[in-house]
Amino acid sequence: MNRYLNIHTASDGSVTIFLYGEIGDYGDVKSGNVAAELKAAEKSGARIDVRINSIGGDVYSGIAIFNALKGSMADIHVYIDGVAASMAAVIALCGKPVTMSKYARLMLHSVSGGCYGNKTELRRCIEEIQSLEDSLADMLAAKLKTGKEHVKSTYFDDNDHWLTAGEALALGLVDGIYDAAPVPDDSTPEQIYSIFNNRLEKPSNDDQMNLEELKKRPRFKDCADDAAVLREIDSLEKAASKVPGLESENSDLKAKVKGFEDKAAEAEETERASLLDAAEQDGRINARTRPTFENILKRDMEEGKAALAALTPKRKVMEDIHRPTDSEGPWARRMKEIKDSLNK
Repeated sequence: MNRYLNIHTASDGSVTIFLYGEIGDYGDVKSGNVAAELKAAEKSGARIDVRINSIGGDVYSGIAIFNALKGSMADIHVYIDGVAASMAAVIALCGKPVTMSKYARLMLHSVSGGCYGNKTELRRCIEEIQSLEDSLADMLAAKLKTGKEHVKSTYFDDNDHWLTAGEALALGLVDGIYDAAPVPDDSTPEQIYSIFNNRLEKPSNDDQMNLEELKKRPRFKDCADDAAVLREIDSLEKAASKVPGLESENSDLKAKVKGFEDKAAEAEETERASLLDAAEQDGRINARTRPTFENILKRDMEEGKAALAALTPKRKVMEDIHRPTDSEGPWARRMKEIKDSLNK
């Protein structure tokens, strides 16, 4: 079952239900949710505070909420925080003790509705509106300690009756006034409604799970009930307990890999320097061209080796040219013969 989100359980066990927003199955305040949460809260035996900031809404949904509150055996106190208008005002006057913020507004008026059809269907629509007004007048008469005809003539005259907290208290509609966070003195009912709605922080009970919301997550999509969710959470906790050990093992492996990488890089640098030194010594490269071949070796060792191997050594040729002649060679022998003949 989806939990009604406008409910809060305090540390002392007291429960607060926020009737903030429009009343109806497509509004913020749904009768089924309110009734279910009210029934659950009754079991705790704790006090239940009902706080209202609503412009009204669907009459039938409102009647269901009114009956749920009026019929409850719980210790219920009603607070009008901002606006209790139309059907919300009827709910506020359900017979439980009701106090009103000094900045709030309460409004009662005739039932509104509409229909489309022939004259018979239109007459039926009017009859339904009149019937609903009779029912609402009965509901309010008990709180106002008067007859339903007086209620109808006073408040169901096709006018909007906006009342301040002081006016509502003087008429006996509310039992007291409390001092809430202030609002500007010249605020309209619409502005008061908006101000209190924006102040509301919608808390949810920490010990309740919203199964439908959890099932939107891939990990919990196949969970049929809360027990299945708890089993999945146990599995996650077991997996989480292994994380510190895995992280430590991962750090050790990273350190070892880095050590191997450092040694490999050092060996490659040594080999690269050796190849460049040899090439420079035999004249294949010089100080000016060395950086070029060093970059080739860094980019691709095999490609660099091939490039160096393709170069012709120059210093070896020069060494061959300047190498001392063999004293026993033909040239040396001929020179010796000429020298010997001149000495004779």
